[in-house]
Amino acid sequence: MAALTEGTPCWVDALLPDVEAGKRFYGELFGWTFDGGAEYTHAYSEGLRVAALAPKRDGRMPTVWGVYFATPGIVALGARIRDAGGRMVTEPLPLDGFAVTALAADPDGAVFGLWEAGDHTGFEKQGEPGSFCWTEVYTRKKDAVDAFYESVFGFQVRDLDDASMDFRVWSPAGTRAGDETAIGGRGVITNTFPAEMPAHFLSYFAVADCDDTAALATRLGGRVTEPPFDTPYGRIAVIADNQGAVFAVLAEPMAA
Repeated sequence: MAALTEGTPCWVDALLPDVEAGKRFYGELFGWTFDGGAEYTHAYSEGLRVAALAPKRDGRMPTVWGVYFATPGIVALGARIRDAGGRMVTEPLPLDGFAVTALAADPDGAVFGLWEAGDHTGFEKQGEPGSFCWTEVYTRKKDAVDAFYESVFGFQVRDLDDASMDFRVWSPAGTRAGDETAIGGRGVITNTFPAEMPAHFLSYFAVADCDDTAALATRLGGRVTEPPFDTPYGRIAVIADNQGAVFAVLAEPMAA
């Protein structure tokens, strides 16, 4: 498998108080199966690796889905993050030969992961129902955050034409900005969001039917925080799982 361009989302995991409850929720919601990992449980869709669930070691830690960006050199990337006004939350940690990981934060405090692949190269399936398909950061400091990600990862960017939305789309370094190459983006935390909402990443999973998935999540003990709505890119809902970790689901438009 060819190495991913630096800055490409390559992995997601959820930090949960109760991993067994998470397995029941996501197993029903997405049809995932799981390995027997005690400290880091991998999730599979149709036998392919799509995500992981991990236990919170401290109750003060957030219950959250985290996204990781690929890098061929995690130490050098950490230095660029600091130089660009971000900070390292955790230093690089080798994980038994399958990857070196770290957590970083942008100038507004949104936390994201870094992933230098070893044997574990990240997603084996994405962009299909039951797997990751998109991520975006939400911030109140868009100018500083835009400069940060474009400097650190060399993202090529495009602002949406819709004047009602302040949203910038990212494409990897070395590509032309556009829908065909987009891998994520930046939104703005406006006054319509709760005042206490911190800067954060929101990751999306592809589904066949957004409304059915949102209804099922509710039956499983989750909560729909943003009911299904239509966009040019598909139908979206935002959901908190049965322990409070927030994610979004996207059903792409049907082909004409």
